[in-house]
Amino acid sequence: MNGARGGAGTAPPQFGLISLLKAGAAQLIVLHHLAFYGPMSDQVRPLLPALIAWLGGPARIAVQVFLVVSGFLAAKSLSPAGAAGLADPLGAIRRRYAKLAPPFMAATLLAAVASSWAGNWMTHSSVSAPATLSQLSAHALLLHGVLGYPSLSAGAWYVAIDFQLYAVAALGLWLAGRLAGGRAMPWLMPVITTLGIALSLLYFNLDADWDNWAPYFFGSYGLGMMAWWASDRRRAPGAVALLLAMAVVPATAALFLDFRSRVALALVVACLLYLFGRVRTVSGGRAWAAVNGLGRISYSVFLIHFPVCLLVNAASSRFVPEGPFWQGAGMLLAWGASLAAGAVFFRWVETPLGRLVQLATARDRPRSGRSLPSVLS
Repeated sequence: MNGARGGAGTAPPQFGLISLLKAGAAQLIVLHHLAFYGPMSDQVRPLLPALIAWLGGPARIAVQVFLVVSGFLAAKSLSPAGAAGLADPLGAIRRRYAKLAPPFMAATLLAAVASSWAGNWMTHSSVSAPATLSQLSAHALLLHGVLGYPSLSAGAWYVAIDFQLYAVAALGLWLAGRLAGGRAMPWLMPVITTLGIALSLLYFNLDADWDNWAPYFFGSYGLGMMAWWASDRRRAPGAVALLLAMAVVPATAALFLDFRSRVALALVVACLLYLFGRVRTVSGGRAWAAVNGLGRISYSVFLIHFPVCLLVNAASSRFVPEGPFWQGAGMLLAWGASLAAGAVFFRWVETPLGRLVQLATARDRPRSGRSLPSVLS
């Protein structure tokens, strides 16, 4: 994130709410996968049936937080004022791929190794079959879901969807610029985004057959984009009210048509981002330092937690006595190990790869280009 430099000994300001949302949602996703994939959670369930049921089911909608935040940051990066036009959409898409894919593939390879290792200690549905070259290639291209290959890691689908949504946003801006033809049409892109939200929430999101494609999720992503544009305090109050109505009306109509908790959560997050998304905080206090730190490593945690949890599950199944207390301790250990592994992965994999990508794409970046923040990092 591009913030002004802080004073001596002070970290640069962060978007506090975004860090908090990313950090919290990442924890819920880790806990969801711990509850959803056994066998530790299977033994804890009799002791805490309501908690395990909630973590294994409804908690999964925390991914909506990432979708909305990703749209918010995409609008900030690609078109801060919501103006139509993007000079080099393919270059923006290439840079997004180069940011997401290398750490994703590193984590995917670790997941494949972890699954092979875990298979020696337990027999469970969470252990994947040995990865094939075509399966790994599909993952590398972020096309595993589209091509029907089983994911090698929980959450792998999200990285592919995030890339698709960013590509849709970039191409949409470029197309809007072509339609505008050099004329000042500041409302064209918000109108196109509103139509995309309506189509997504009122049609595509009602059909699970579309869940490997961007249109299924664009409603949440588009709400994040509209939240960024509406939160621009330089706009006239009437323009802000209109932008908010353009986002809220189709989402509310979708909820009346068929209430979906995921859509309701996306709308709430978008409203929070409109109100507080641009507020910056400094990591001076311990609480905000922890929040911003967890937010910073959230993409790494998202990528690496599944192989960590898989190995802890396998080790617990093989070496730890049965019983909800022992296995519950194993779940807590897996959660903590996921955070520690995420910090290590961020320091030694995601950050170095990011620097290499920046060097490799420096010539490809236009002079007026802005950094492309990841939803999770």
